[in-house]
Amino acid sequence: MIPDTVEKLDQRLDDLDYFADESLLVAIHIAVQLGRPLFLEGEAGVGKTEVAKVLAAMGEAELIRLQCYEGLDVGQALYEWDYARQMMAIRLLEARGEGATATPDDIMSRDYLIARPLLRALEASSGGHRPVLLIDELDRADEEFEAFLLELLSDFQVTIPEIGTIKAETRPIVVLTSNRTREIHDALKRRCVYHWIDYPTPAREAEIITRKVPQLEGGLAVSLAEAMRRLREMELFKPPGVAETLDWAESLRLLQAGKLTVSTIDSTIGVVLKYKDDIDLVRSAGVETLV
Repeated sequence: MIPDTVEKLDQRLDDLDYFADESLLVAIHIAVQLGRPLFLEGEAGVGKTEVAKVLAAMGEAELIRLQCYEGLDVGQALYEWDYARQMMAIRLLEARGEGATATPDDIMSRDYLIARPLLRALEASSGGHRPVLLIDELDRADEEFEAFLLELLSDFQVTIPEIGTIKAETRPIVVLTSNRTREIHDALKRRCVYHWIDYPTPAREAEIITRKVPQLEGGLAVSLAEAMRRLREMELFKPPGVAETLDWAESLRLLQAGKLTVSTIDSTIGVVLKYKDDIDLVRSAGVETLV
């Protein structure tokens, strides 16, 4: 069960090694308790997707993930007809001599639907169970898909023309994320509890490193966090997130590096930065500025 107070929620998140500031804690608490979707924006790699994962782990619930991308349509997100089974049913009807009396209902029922993430989340929300539906990187999807989500996020129901309306018995926990590559419509945001997740402070990031990579020396964790702060202050095309910080920490642990040096940074910078222009910028500014 997900705790019903902010204090208990903070403790459970800490138990699951997720660090949340007070405003994020309150946003999660309100969204879960009121049954409202939680809309999280922020730079890539700051832990937006991880919120859905820890909520699923906390509630011992199923995590249903819909990864958004350009061109995503209702058929891929909600349901598709199982055409192979429908054709088999038609042949069986014909073989039994029932083809002349068959109706569309014989092959257009719920039995012939393949449930995709959105429908799975609605149907799994029964008997008091609340799955966690993660609609990840919504900003990558088209605006038409956003419009489709309005009914789902308002009433937690969808209408399938051939079958009718399917409504969740219990509202699932819904987490939407966006890297803000484009603006999400106000109509959708109004249905959600909104929160912007920023980069952590160096002190908090060092704490995250220590918790996630305990084999790393404490002094190196502090040095890494400070180096990441300086990187994010540069005019990079893609500033690194906390995910890259942890990758860097794991790499240094693997190399048995005792401290952060110019040589170590120069040889491992590709773990943190993924664009040549960003790497060139750091090297031209002087890698020693990160030590």
